[in-house]
Amino acid sequence: MKKIIVILTGYTLFLFNTTALAQKKFDYPFQNPTLTVDERVLDVISRMTLQEKFSQLFEQAVAIDRLGIPAYTWWNEALHGVARAGRATVFPQAIGMAATFDENLMLRIGTAISDEGRAKHNFFLHNNVRSIYTGLTFWSPNINIFRDPRWGRGQETYGEDPLLTGQLAVQFIKGLQGNDPKYFKTIATAKHYAVHSGPEFSRHVDNIFVNDRDLYDTYLPAFKAAIQQGNVQSVMCAYNRFRDKPCCGSDLLLSNILRNRFGFSGYVVSDCGAISDFYTKNAHHVVETPSQAIGWSLASGTDLNCEESKAFLQDKFDSAVNAGVINEKDINISLSRLFRARFMLGLFDPEEQVPFAKISMSVVGDEKHLQLSLEAAEKSLVLLKNNGILPLKNVKKIALIGPNADNESMQLGNYNGQPIKPVTVLKALQNKLGKTNVIYTPGCAMVPGVFTNLSVINYANLFHMENGKLKNGLKAEYFSNDSLAGKADITRIDSSISFYWLKSPIHQLVEETFSARWSGVLIPTESGKYLFGGNLQLTINKQPVPVEGIALEKGKQYQLEAKLVVAPFWWANTIEPTATLSWVNTTIDYSTQALKAAAQSDVIIFCGGISPNLEGEEMPLETDGFSHGDRTHINLPGIQEELLKELQKTGKPIVYINFSGSAIALNWEAANLPAIVQAFYPGEASGTAITRLLFGQINPSGRLPVTFYKSVKDLPDFKDYKMEGRTYRYFRGMPLYEFGFGLSYTTFKYNNLKLPESIPTGSDVKLVVEVTNTGKMAGEEVVQVYTSHPGELKYAPIRTLVSFKRVFLKAGETKAVEITIKAAQLAITDDSFNQVVKAGKIMISAGGKQPDKAGIESGAIVEAAVTLAGKDFQTDK
Repeated sequence: MKKIIVILTGYTLFLFNTTALAQKKFDYPFQNPTLTVDERVLDVISRMTLQEKFSQLFEQAVAIDRLGIPAYTWWNEALHGVARAGRATVFPQAIGMAATFDENLMLRIGTAISDEGRAKHNFFLHNNVRSIYTGLTFWSPNINIFRDPRWGRGQETYGEDPLLTGQLAVQFIKGLQGNDPKYFKTIATAKHYAVHSGPEFSRHVDNIFVNDRDLYDTYLPAFKAAIQQGNVQSVMCAYNRFRDKPCCGSDLLLSNILRNRFGFSGYVVSDCGAISDFYTKNAHHVVETPSQAIGWSLASGTDLNCEESKAFLQDKFDSAVNAGVINEKDINISLSRLFRARFMLGLFDPEEQVPFAKISMSVVGDEKHLQLSLEAAEKSLVLLKNNGILPLKNVKKIALIGPNADNESMQLGNYNGQPIKPVTVLKALQNKLGKTNVIYTPGCAMVPGVFTNLSVINYANLFHMENGKLKNGLKAEYFSNDSLAGKADITRIDSSISFYWLKSPIHQLVEETFSARWSGVLIPTESGKYLFGGNLQLTINKQPVPVEGIALEKGKQYQLEAKLVVAPFWWANTIEPTATLSWVNTTIDYSTQALKAAAQSDVIIFCGGISPNLEGEEMPLETDGFSHGDRTHINLPGIQEELLKELQKTGKPIVYINFSGSAIALNWEAANLPAIVQAFYPGEASGTAITRLLFGQINPSGRLPVTFYKSVKDLPDFKDYKMEGRTYRYFRGMPLYEFGFGLSYTTFKYNNLKLPESIPTGSDVKLVVEVTNTGKMAGEEVVQVYTSHPGELKYAPIRTLVSFKRVFLKAGETKAVEITIKAAQLAITDDSFNQVVKAGKIMISAGGKQPDKAGIESGAIVEAAVTLAGKDFQTDK
């Protein structure tokens, strides 16, 4: 009798005959899915030559045709949506997701992203596309601690708190990897391991030292949680050195802690170029040759090398192995980890056996995912100040001002996909009130010389010569090569240059190299100095256009040529390419426009802050406040604050919405404006979420995942990694807005905190607290539980978040909220650098914010002392 197995999944129904599968003849045992993963891994490695083995240790693993092993590119991104692989649902940037304090939401977001990732991978495979960003091994989440607001990549993290970071990461990882008993849906990567958070400019040479207290209390807990609670299958080692050793060559980090102490069994991938930093003279330069570098990294436990350089493959590999510089045993260990991951993803198995192989492109940006993006955006918004102006009432005309009011890049953050239905604040307000009731102007540049209101140059300004006469549109030539060589495959007239191709314009392929050239005449309709944007190589009158812009005269003819090359290179593919030519007249008096708009309005909505074009990963930009992706101060750009001060003089109320991936010192705004909303980078539903908040269709519930300081003068040096004086746990100054802060349109009161008076050291603490919505509007409260160790323990944090929970309450409703504090959350690192639950009294508070006298007196916080009885209890580091 044949044995039939039915697997019912959330995606489709699969039936396959295991008897037939077992009897099927395979070329090699490793292709047989009825064998164990370990058996398959041993078999595939045993069949490779040494050179073939080595070729698999790079992020672009080449095909081994004689064994039927296809090529695979390990580098894929999914920080807040499937990234760099065309269109996908774009959720709020990671720092915004952290502001939700919502573990269940993170699980659902991770699940949506992995659905879209599988759908895209399936589509690409069926079109024989295996290039970068089309695979299933995602290099997310970034769980570094956002210790300093100057770090440009802090936007990618879940904030400054180890517990919040770890718990959100665990759920995101579970969503990415799925819960199938046999296969991973995708593989998540916890990065950057370890003790890594800027500066960007010096990350290839920095050598970081912190003591074990900071290491185990702050920098490692999220990685431990990702491994032990999230079962993360991949970890990325960082660029910097730690205690003299490159992180990708650190026995302490990779062997002692990661594998032996935390129990990690997956694979380690280097940050891109990190192994080259071992031998590069202007980087760490701790060895002289590529062979020494990769031999060291393999021996320490870095399994996969992300490199553009082919030096490792060309540096006398065979002799390096023979000399013991590179150890074949180390290669085999790394290969076993890498191929285990590929087998666990089902990459060698029949589609009908893999429950995720039939997920179709219909899930990408479907209504369910777009609605989830909106929910996440709404929950990420943090109301910092409100004198009663919000929600808006009886408002007919709005002056919408600011460089982020209609700036799509602000919505997205970095490491993003192309949004499905992006909605800016301008578009959302126009949809609600009508275009005539929203008076929009950017008001000013974001910073001097950086404008956000560029528009596509349209046909009214673009011409070509035809039979001696000017005709609208540009001559366009498309070539099926990357050099504009030979005869054009396509010649036509394009009215403007604004293209998003789902397939290449030459042969309608999912992936194709091509180039294009547009030529003709540009005639401005007004004089001014113009900045040009887009992704083209542009010349005017046969001269490259200066970065700072070019003066053009109204009605004058200018010879224009624009070129585009779409070709793959190390960190780019040719999937869903774009071509855009845009411009902005920078000599327009936007400030006067803003004052006129204010005069005609009932209220001013000012969308300011910064953008991922100013802060991010190792960028070339240097201007006031910004350097190479990092920030040199945390003030709001002066050009924006000056405009806000002028607008305030009009007497019209101002609602200020701040967009940023990091804390901004909004000192003047906090003192002078009636309402402030921190929006971070809220994803493609940004405008809709903000509009719903402004008009009271939702009740704000986001909480700050980072401290908002008043000045960088309150902070230690950026390169100082010691935690003293940083984050809410160790900062003894007065912040502008503290970690965990966020207002609501209603009020919440806490009563009847029930705690045992005494518990044994090493035991969990169970508490119950009553939370009442004492206002007139339903809303969600984020219950935050903190502990502190009074008095004698000078090395303990001021306070520590030990648990949090979102609770929805109708107006007037009371709920008893139960929370368990794990024993390990009560531990601190003592003078001997052991993690210990100390006997004695601790204070435990529950409320909507960090404990303070005013909160306790108002009923917004309750607290009690608990005695930890018995001997000191040492926990595992």
